[in-house]
Order: sequence, then C-alpha cells, then structure tokens
Amino acid sequence: MTDRPQDDPTGGAARGSAAEVFGVFLKLGLTSFGGPIAHLGYFRDELVTRRRWLTDTAYADLVALCQFLPGPASSQVGFALGLMRAGWGGAFAAFAAFTLPSALILLVVALTAARITGPVGTGILDGLKIVAVAIVAQAVWGMARTLCPDRERIGIALGAVAVLAFLPGAPGMVGAIVLGALAGLALGRDGPAPMAGHVPLPVTRRHSGIALAAFLTLLVGLPLVAGLAQSLALIDGFYRAGALVFGGGHVVLPLLQAETVAPGWVTADSFLVGYGAAQAVPGPLFTFAAYLGAVLEPAPNGIAGAALALCALFLPGFLVLIAALPHWDRVRSLPVARAAMAGANAAVVGILGAALYAPVFTGAVLDLRDFALALTCFALLVTWKAPPWIVVIVAAAGGAVLAVLG
Repeated sequence: MTDRPQDDPTGGAARGSAAEVFGVFLKLGLTSFGGPIAHLGYFRDELVTRRRWLTDTAYADLVALCQFLPGPASSQVGFALGLMRAGWGGAFAAFAAFTLPSALILLVVALTAARITGPVGTGILDGLKIVAVAIVAQAVWGMARTLCPDRERIGIALGAVAVLAFLPGAPGMVGAIVLGALAGLALGRDGPAPMAGHVPLPVTRRHSGIALAAFLTLLVGLPLVAGLAQSLALIDGFYRAGALVFGGGHVVLPLLQAETVAPGWVTADSFLVGYGAAQAVPGPLFTFAAYLGAVLEPAPNGIAGAALALCALFLPGFLVLIAALPHWDRVRSLPVARAAMAGANAAVVGILGAALYAPVFTGAVLDLRDFALALTCFALLVTWKAPPWIVVIVAAAGGAVLAVLG
C-alpha cells in the first residue's frame, strides 16, 4: 500500500461530492453479499485500499464505534464514510445507494409472493423458511464464540433466554439487555482495549445534542401517540426495533418478530419467507423492513408501508451515531463502558438463541425431511463456507423437490 501521512486520517484524499459517493455506494449495494462483517470488508477494499478515502487506522476506529452502538453497523459505517467524504449530502447519498437495491428486490418479493401457488411455488417458499434456520444458527454459533468466551458471559446469555421464557416479546428483550449490561458491570468483564485513531467528521456538539434529543423523544414519544393512527403504530414498532439492535443485523429478527408477528400484522409464515429471501440479496439485512412494511395488515402497506418501515428501522441507528461521534474518543477509553457493552452483547446472544427456537425453527421445520435440509444448509455455511445467497438457492430448490415428492 502506498505510504500516506500518518497524521492525516483521510490519507491526503481530496473532498468529494454527493454524486461520487452515490455512485461508489451503489456499486457496493449491488455487490456486497455476506452480511455486515463482509460488508465492512468490501468497504475497506473499495474505500481504504483502492480509493484511499481514509487510512486503515481511521477506518478501524470508525468500525469500532459503530460496533459499539445499537443499529446496523455496516450501514452506520457507510453513512459516516459518506459524511466524511461529502458532508451531509454524502451521508444520505451513501445510505440511499447502499440500501435501495436490496430494498427494491425485497419489495418485489413482498408484492409477488402471495401469487406463488402450486407444489413447486409453495415448496420454494418453504425452502426460504428452512434456510432461515441454518442462517440464524450460524449467526448464534459465531456470535457465541466471539461474545461469550467465558463462563460468566455464557451465564448471561442463558439468563437472557430464561428472561424471554417468562417475559416474551419486546419487554423481555429490553429487560434481558439491561440485565446483561448490569451483569457485565458487576463482573467487570470489559471488552477489548480501544484502538488508536481518530475520524474527522463535520459533527459538532450541537449536532450531537440535537440527534440525542431526537432519538430519546421518538423512543419515548412514539408509544404515546401510536394509538392515534396505524401509520404511527408502524413507525413506533420499527423505530423501537432499530433502537435496540446490538451485536449485528441478525439480532433484528426477534425484535421485528415481536413488533410485527406478535400483534398479528404479519403471519409467521410470511415473516420467515421474507427473512429467507433477505439472505439472497446484497446490502444490509435491515432492508428486510421493506418486505415487512409491504406485506403487513392493515394499511399502510405496499410501497408506502415499505418506505415507512425502512426509514423507521434505520433512523435510530443514525441518530445515535451522530450523537456519539463527538464524544467517542473519550467514552471508548472508559472500562465501565466496555464492561457494560460486553454484558449486553452476551445477552444479545441469548436473545438470538431464543429466536432460533421460536419462531425460526418451530415455524420452518415440520418433519425430519425439513430438518435434514436445514442441517445441509447449516453445513454448507459453516463447513464448506458457501456464500449465503448460494445456500438460499439450494434451500429453495430443496424445498421444491420435497414438495414435489410429497
């Protein structure tokens, strides 16, 4: 790699335009398969190695911040990179370009899935539900190895499952995360030491205060007005889910299930079909919201529902990112912050593990043949390291075969 000034986090790169940012992130939105960790690799290759928008140290610092915060980490990193490159216009250009390809594909799936009939068609939809079992199991396995490396944090994860067993839904998830953070503080099991580095972004303390006030006002205020209109209830449910996502995109699954399936807005079968389809498209997993917003009942649904759900799910992550940026250098050095986050992340593993059982496993695996297909998909992901979109195709084909065989 070419030498760059070590005191210049942008590597000497010139400031760009929103149009440039949109073009770069549209390419990434069309080609970035594999989930948030893979997305971060694509970003580094394109923007650090090839285009030299910033240094490796600055990029690592930005990634650390976004993994520390709730929200979709890869989309938050993309938003911040666009902000750094071309100001606020660049930030929104990065979000739109990276998100729209997969959101539009899932919107089309939502609008056409109900028209799929016959054994082959229903078998394909069953295959999409079954592949969700393998993908969530892989996520639980990988997160457990990283976030629960000792007996104490394994205990926190098991405690989170116990909380959800007696207090299901969003209240149980919030309670499990809070209790996990408190347990992390009590045990003193802090996360890894922070890396050196600093990312220059045009975010002032005033911007930070406005974003934090907006985040908290919406979090507290939306439930108070949700009963006035179905559109407000939709925004409230998706906003709350986006505000509580710690530890990766797959964690949004149980949160969205609690907000959409539990109240009867979306059927369990339709939910799992959309989640399976979301694994086969590039871009952020949060675009699953576009599918849910389009299929939910009652209105708003269709295109309007997809747009509302998508914006509501992403918004809290961007607000909390803007709120944190001016304070990150100080906060990340505090052992108490890292300890609380380590405990919360361990609780997230338990939450996702509970979701693996219900609704994912119980809704998709109905007999031994379904279980065999789910195990095959899991082995393809974990042992043969097959890309998720390939595994989705295998599952859809397998589901169609099982349906034809009867």
